[in-house]
Amino acid sequence: MLGKFWRVFREQYPSRGKAAAVIAASLVVFVLVSAVLVIGGAAGLAWTNTEKFCTGCHEMRDNVFAEYTGTIHDTNRTGVRAICSDCHVPREPVALIEAKIHATHDLFSKAMGTIDTKEKFEAHRSEMAQRVWRRMKANDSAPCRNCHNAAKMDEDKQSDRAKARHAKGKAEGKTCIDCHFAIAHKEPAGPGPADIQVSNQ
Repeated sequence: MLGKFWRVFREQYPSRGKAAAVIAASLVVFVLVSAVLVIGGAAGLAWTNTEKFCTGCHEMRDNVFAEYTGTIHDTNRTGVRAICSDCHVPREPVALIEAKIHATHDLFSKAMGTIDTKEKFEAHRSEMAQRVWRRMKANDSAPCRNCHNAAKMDEDKQSDRAKARHAKGKAEGKTCIDCHFAIAHKEPAGPGPADIQVSNQ
């Protein structure tokens, strides 16, 4: 195949100088197009991780973002915030791309009007929350651990109850989301994370 292409190419450009010029121009175009795609793709991924993008539709802005506003992840004494993407988008490149591909389901739901009213949103709240909880249980609450490092927790600054619960959770093989949920969003009806089983746990 390559040999045939090369023969046709040399017939089209019999002069070595012209052939070299075409090859060089083609390489330059290939490099430029690749650079635009890589930089454009990275910029696109970064943009879709912004709070402005996440709250661009009224379904998110009027429901979960409204609930998040004023919580400890939004406003606190240090001013360190966790925005939507910190909890809902993995940081590892492959997992990040997979999450973005899965997020196209949200575009379909938007087009179909699945949660375009408060009532529809509430009807689907438990299902959406369980989807997130399953993912977090499967990755051992990786988004939480991006900011909270258990090895760096100062137990002396924890209450006796918190220390006991953390020890119990660790002994039982629990992950952060099993206990720490409904912090930034309203708790849905139905089973909580501790009641959900995932195959790779």
